[in-house]
Amino acid sequence: MSAEILVRRGGRIEIHDVHKSFGGLEVLRGIDLTLEPGSVTAILGPSGSGKSTLLRTINYLEPLDRGIVAIDGEVIGYRRVGDVLHELPEREVLRQRTRVGMVFQSFHLFAHLTALQNVAEAPRRALGVPKADAIARARELLALVGLEEKAHAFPRQLSGGQQQRVAIARALALDPQVLLFDEPTSALDPELVEEVLAVIRGLATAGTTLVIVTHEISFARDVADRVVFMDGGVVVEEGPPSQVIDAPRHERTRSFLARVRGA
Repeated sequence: MSAEILVRRGGRIEIHDVHKSFGGLEVLRGIDLTLEPGSVTAILGPSGSGKSTLLRTINYLEPLDRGIVAIDGEVIGYRRVGDVLHELPEREVLRQRTRVGMVFQSFHLFAHLTALQNVAEAPRRALGVPKADAIARARELLALVGLEEKAHAFPRQLSGGQQQRVAIARALALDPQVLLFDEPTSALDPELVEEVLAVIRGLATAGTTLVIVTHEISFARDVADRVVFMDGGVVVEEGPPSQVIDAPRHERTRSFLARVRGA
């Protein structure tokens, strides 16, 4: 991985007393986490535990019912005036989101654009980068994820693993301080999983703050500095992989890992 491609220092994420409900269902019930700059955090837990919802609160794709999320001290989605928070207009939220890249489990590529155009689009639209500069950078990023030769292919001409690698390149195009991955391999055939994980392994050493919701336990053990286990909308356990994965303290963590490993 070229150090010149990822130049922004990773952001510090502070999540304080975050609550989120959908209708009468409370999905997040008071989450408190601090993720240090350049760290790699893997979030584990059963379906419905609130993992993906928590991820989406970091870039304000899900507004909070209570609590705050801040990156390097800047509250996301709000402006603080004294002790009062005022919701930001959409254009300001979009500006904040340029600091946070997100890779979804279902790729979300534009079907009518080539791989190169998909990667170049965000810097042009969000940052006003000139077309030639955006295209040159997109070529660098496609090379970074091993897809330089697929620059002019459309998503339908790519395998699932290749589409996900394009999605990662697109997320990197804004030089984000934070990269969020929501189950990045769950939509892939098993033989394609490793090619995506290999790209994320490379990013883990580049200085960007990574937050990865994943069911790949061995990957989390190998790559993460810190593992967070969630269940029922709360953080049950957190710590280094050697603790949470290899020697969990809580029965809920132990039973979850036993089920996953036995699957």
